[in-house]
Amino acid sequence: MKRPNRNHGGLFALAAGIILATVSFPSPAAQAAEKLTAGGASFPEPIYGRWFKEYNRATGVQVDYQSVGSGQGIKMFTAGTVDFGASDAAMSDEEMAKVEGGVFLLPMTAGSIVLTFNLPGVTDLKLPAEVYPKIFLGEITKWNDPALVAANPDAKLPDLKITPVFRADSSGTTYNFTNHMSAISPAFKEKIGGGKKVNWQGVGVGGTKNAGVAALVKQTPGAIGYVEYGYANQLKLPMASLQNRAGKFIAPTPESGAAALANVKLPENLRAFDFNPEGDASYPIVTFTWWLVHPKYDDPATGAAIKKLADWCLTDGQAIATQIGYIPLPEPVIKKVKAKADQIQ
Repeated sequence: MKRPNRNHGGLFALAAGIILATVSFPSPAAQAAEKLTAGGASFPEPIYGRWFKEYNRATGVQVDYQSVGSGQGIKMFTAGTVDFGASDAAMSDEEMAKVEGGVFLLPMTAGSIVLTFNLPGVTDLKLPAEVYPKIFLGEITKWNDPALVAANPDAKLPDLKITPVFRADSSGTTYNFTNHMSAISPAFKEKIGGGKKVNWQGVGVGGTKNAGVAALVKQTPGAIGYVEYGYANQLKLPMASLQNRAGKFIAPTPESGAAALANVKLPENLRAFDFNPEGDASYPIVTFTWWLVHPKYDDPATGAAIKKLADWCLTDGQAIATQIGYIPLPEPVIKKVKAKADQIQ
């Protein structure tokens, strides 16, 4: 199996092994497991940053996580340059087939994808399901469009150009957002479709990672963009209420996200998406986000370290989720993920 290229060289590891064996210290393998490398999705970066900091404080184990986007995370994991990857789009069967030694998909947390906007004088915005796909298709171009005014009779919507903001990089956030849009709009499905990176047909402007999209929206009057809830919450950006499958306008909250997640059925491979969930109280764009791990590592200490980290994140870590805008996993999901993680060697 192709494994990460560690910063320490083979000669150093050999010498360390001889010295440690001589003085009866812990094995070199145990020492190697004090640091893990990972990379991928920016969607969960705020919670991963918090988790890995708390875990380091509790155990001394350092997790070096690179927030580079889901697409790049899959590439890094497949190439063997990180111990584990992270993606909001899980991995396709085709992508999994390319991984030497196989892959387990572990959903570790979940969150909502929100539409945040920069609209002077407006903080409460309702977007009907038939309207917001048209914005990203370039068919609704002004904030005082009759369809928006009808949905927001109490808001003073200005005669201002709408600037859609999208992810320019390969992104699991884009994967979930565009597949949701395709699920509710046949026109969007036909013209743009769902994927980690799509052709936006020249509509709007692109930003890199969730933080880049959030920053562009914040600095551009009239902008609207899709980001993970935590980023919008951290930057105190307003978030639109979206019309769900039941026809209700639902604000993004941990509770409305959890209501949607409760309707997702998780199969044996732990890869599940519901791009337009049922339920009166369900927020319509919610996703799991996954770790990509090997079933067996060349260095057993690496596998053991990942297994311990996963267990901590699935227990102590879940209590942190709501503090920063993520959705704690339902207990049945945690049970399934723990059972899979326990198989890592």
